[in-house]
This record gives sequence, C-alpha cells and structure tokens, in this order.
Amino acid sequence: MWSSTGRVSVATPPVSVVMVIVVQYWSSWHAGGSGEESYFICRKGIRRERFGNNARCCGTNLSSNDETYRGWSGIYDIILKELEKTKRIYQPIFVILSKKKWGKFSILVKKQFLINYRHFIWHNWFKKTFICLGKTYPTNSQVADSACSATAYLCGVKGNLGTIGVDVNVNREDCSAMNNPEFQTPSIAKWFQDAGRSSGIVTTMRVTHASPAGAYAHIADRSWEDDHYVADDGWSTEECDDIAEQLILGDPGKDFKVIMGGGRRGLFPNTDYDVEADHHGYRHDGKNLINSWLEDKTSRGASAAYVWNREDLLTTNMNDTDYLMGLFAHSHMDYLVERDSTMDPSLPEMTRAAIQVLRKDDNGYFLFVEGNFVDDYFSKNHSIKLRAKSLRKKKSLDIMQSEIREDTLILVTADHAHSMTVNGYPARHTDILGYGDTSNEDDLPYTTLLYGNGPGYIEKRYDISNDDFHDVDYRQNSAVPYSTSAHAGDDIGLWAVGPHAHLFTGVYEQNYIPHALAYASCVGDGLTFCNNK
Repeated sequence: MWSSTGRVSVATPPVSVVMVIVVQYWSSWHAGGSGEESYFICRKGIRRERFGNNARCCGTNLSSNDETYRGWSGIYDIILKELEKTKRIYQPIFVILSKKKWGKFSILVKKQFLINYRHFIWHNWFKKTFICLGKTYPTNSQVADSACSATAYLCGVKGNLGTIGVDVNVNREDCSAMNNPEFQTPSIAKWFQDAGRSSGIVTTMRVTHASPAGAYAHIADRSWEDDHYVADDGWSTEECDDIAEQLILGDPGKDFKVIMGGGRRGLFPNTDYDVEADHHGYRHDGKNLINSWLEDKTSRGASAAYVWNREDLLTTNMNDTDYLMGLFAHSHMDYLVERDSTMDPSLPEMTRAAIQVLRKDDNGYFLFVEGNFVDDYFSKNHSIKLRAKSLRKKKSLDIMQSEIREDTLILVTADHAHSMTVNGYPARHTDILGYGDTSNEDDLPYTTLLYGNGPGYIEKRYDISNDDFHDVDYRQNSAVPYSTSAHAGDDIGLWAVGPHAHLFTGVYEQNYIPHALAYASCVGDGLTFCNNK
C-alpha cells in the first residue's frame, strides 16, 4: 500500500504486476513483417543457398554455471544481493567521482567482453551499485561535448557547447561574458573547499583539458588552455585568464591538494624546452606556472612535491606531502599500450597516490578521477586499444576499494556517449573484435563493432575475413567519413556505491549529479542531509 508520503512499504508485496515492453519495429523492403522478421528470413535464405536444405542455425553449448542456462540457481543469489543493497543514510566524508567512458550501455557491454575477449563478466564492483541514467544534452545542442558536460556533472548547471564553468548566458569565445561573476558556476570541488575539506583531480589527459577544467575553470572556450590560444582568437590575455592560469593562480585550483595528469606545455614558457620531449612550452607571457605553484605552497609553509615521472611519484612519501602535482607528459599522457612504463605512472598508481594524500584530511575530500583515452580511441575508431584500458580501469576500481573507508561515496559515470554500437547477431563466446555477420545485400562480412561516423569509413566494402582485428591500429568500420568520430546523444549510466548511493536511481538531467553529491556530503548552499534531518 502507498503511504501518505508516497513511499511503498518494503514489507508489502505487490498485488499486481504490469510489465510494459516497447518493441521497436520498422517496415521492411524485403517482407511484410518487421525488420527483425525480414532479417531472419533473409538469413535463412542465405544459409540454405550456401549449405542446402539441411542448414540449421548454429547452437551454443552452455554449462550449468552460465547465467543464461535454464535453471541456473545463481538467479536467486542475484535477488538476495539486490535485497542487501540497503540505503546507507549517513553523511559520506569522502567523495570520489570517477569519469570514464562507460556511460553508454553498448560501450559498457563491449568493455566487459574486451576484458575477457569471449566472456561477458561484470566486474564485481558493478554488482554492488545503485544505477541511474543521465540526460547529457546541453542548452544549445542535442549532443554534448566534454566541456559543457563537465559543467553539468561538476557544477550542477547546463551551459553551451564548448564552454566550461559558465551558464547559458556565455556563448563560445565570449570573454566579456565569462568574466561576469553572475554567469560563473562554482563546482562541487569548490563547495568542498568552502566547507573546509580537501579536493583534487587526476586525469590521463592534460590537466587543463575540458573534463578536469570543469572542477576549477570558468572559460568561454575549452581551447583556451594557455595564453597563446586566447591571443589567437583575438582576445586580450590580460582580460581573459586562460585555463592553466586559473588552475594554478585561481580559486579553487590553487587550493587543490592533488593535481595529476599530462599537459606540461601549457604551464611553462615557449622559450624553454620540455624536461623530456623535444618541444617548447606554449606560454607566450613568460610565466612558469609550475614554479609559481611551488612558490605559493612554500609561502604557506606547506610540504609540496612536484614530480614528472613514475619513479619520482612512487618514491614520494605521501604521508609527508601536503600538496602533490604530477605532470607526466608534454601533452596528453601516452596510450596505455604505447606508454613507457618506466617513465609514466598508470592511472591506478596515480589514483592510489591521490587518495593517500587526500585521506589525511579527516574532514573529508572530493577527488575527480578521469581515464579519458577511451574518448580518443572511439574518436579514431580504434577498439582494440580499449582492452588494455578496460583492464587498467578495472584495476583503478580495485584500488579505490582497497584504499578507501566505508564512509566514502564513489560514483562512476561518463560525460557523453559515442556512436559505437554492438550490432548484428554474433554468436556467444566469439571474439567481439571480429566480424559478427554477413550482409544480406552485398554478401560481405562486417565487424560486430561499428561506428556511426569516423575515420574507419571505407568507400568500397571488401571481404574483411582476413583482416587482423587485433592489430593495435585497426579501425572498425564507420558509416560516415569523418576525421574523428563525433559523440552521441544517448543517456549515460551512473553507478554509485557508498552512503547515499540510493540517491542515484532513476533518470535525471546530468546536472543533478553534483547537487545530489552536495546533499549527501552536506556542502554547498542548497538543501543538504545535515539541514534536512
């Protein structure tokens, strides 16, 4: 029965159950039935043409341990585990927001297959979580980029495409509007600092890139990562502070306890060479922001460590470090399958170091962790490179679980979807990187993974049976030619575990995320758990 508060009693079983399934049918040129019916009619015809009237669909041998096996006893274990997901209604002291590209469910399915190639095995962490969906569209587009989506899930406000930390009143490249405090949107990291708690960012991209910048910057164009980009667009670098300046000199960036990722180029002058690459810095104003960061921490009497390679990171005593900055590449950090593991730390290693620094604050912390090469892999239609990244992200989740306390709320989500799809009817236990079926139009095979657009486009299809699908540079096919694959407008998933994780069930606008985090953590100026008891 429904109570006066609109909540149903847990102990009351439903009297009736209504199950609604939306079946997606499209008309077909081949037969009078649905597109699905036409597909299988055509497939049957192709099989008979090739193998004769005795042709039959291939079967699958399942063990009794397979989750799809009839009578699989584990189904009741799942029900019991779901019932164990009790609402932990108390204030989380620590919050970790891990931004992956797992949001679109076809991508998540693909990544789980990639981890074991032929077996779909969910990471145990996902079995413990509450799940919701987020709608990612910004104010002026049906599909989001990483800039405006960062504004949504870190600042709680939706803005325009290409802008960060500002609301709808700021159009792209409008420096004057971005400097208006009324149009600037503070982030969840800022709310934590205002409440006397710590915050930090970890990324495999440049620390000035769109996603991490959402935690600290207010910028009218995501490309304004350093002063020369601002000048190139005709704006005064004195009037428009670039993203790197805001990170090191602005609020809340200057108070981050942890800053780790790539992107040294935007923090030192174009007259100086990079420490490990044959490249100059990008700054034209002569500022060395790395030195500025160190000088600021020294003036506070704090213990600060700046590192630029893996060895330095791993040998740093985190117990004696108040502030940690690690910049491990001139631009983005190298692909996992291509990185020099003796020089570049992995995402799990950076995550562990960040938690070790931040957890010393008994008041709590907010940590943003981004593994963003998935975006780059998708943009280039490189699916094979995702396997190593998927395994590394699994390791990152393991580290988070081993290093944190029970009063930590962890969220794993994405900023937007991609145009990749797992398509056709490939048989179970076959390689998801291979080809899934054959077209009934040109009788040529196609890969299980396809993209809506991108550099994988081929003008004339050919027999791909002999392609090396496991070559690290192999591109899955795309339907439309494009230099890099565009994003998609699908809702993205969010997985939450910890105190108040139950706030993340349902379907919400993406900008709901930081407000729910603020409520649970008792930070910010809005409604919180502490003032709503």
